[in-house]
Amino acid sequence: MRNAVITLILITIMVLNALDVVVDIGLGVPFWHIVQESMLVVLSAIGAALLIFHMHKKNKSLKYLALDLADANKQISLLNGKIQEERKRYSLVIKEQFEHWGLTTGEQQVAILLLKGLSFKEISTVRETKEMTVRQQASSIYSKSGLVGRHEFSAWFLEDFLS
Repeated sequence: MRNAVITLILITIMVLNALDVVVDIGLGVPFWHIVQESMLVVLSAIGAALLIFHMHKKNKSLKYLALDLADANKQISLLNGKIQEERKRYSLVIKEQFEHWGLTTGEQQVAILLLKGLSFKEISTVRETKEMTVRQQASSIYSKSGLVGRHEFSAWFLEDFLS
């Protein structure tokens, strides 16, 4: 916007000085004065042309950036879709493992919340049960899985991603 305003000002200066040069020639003004005002017309024209060129180049660059951004957004969208698919597949793998261990529905719910990093108190609040019940279910999960504690339980599911 600023460049467009400056360009319009330069074009206005150029036009007004050009008209002044024409009038001065008709009035018989000294030659050095006509040359001086003609130089202002030429310099204003050069300045306006440079600004127009710069604005055109900048707009072209912005169009390319917009295309690149649109392409990046498409790629992100595609990756998000793939991540969602993989998340669903991984959830199924986790559920299959829970079933393999013979976890009850309640234990599976607690196990998922443990994997998400919730504390026993938070799990009891989410499930609307007593904290002691959550602790007992967690002990049962560890026993059925053959794992010792929350950290080993979580690590069992994350281990393959870290290798």
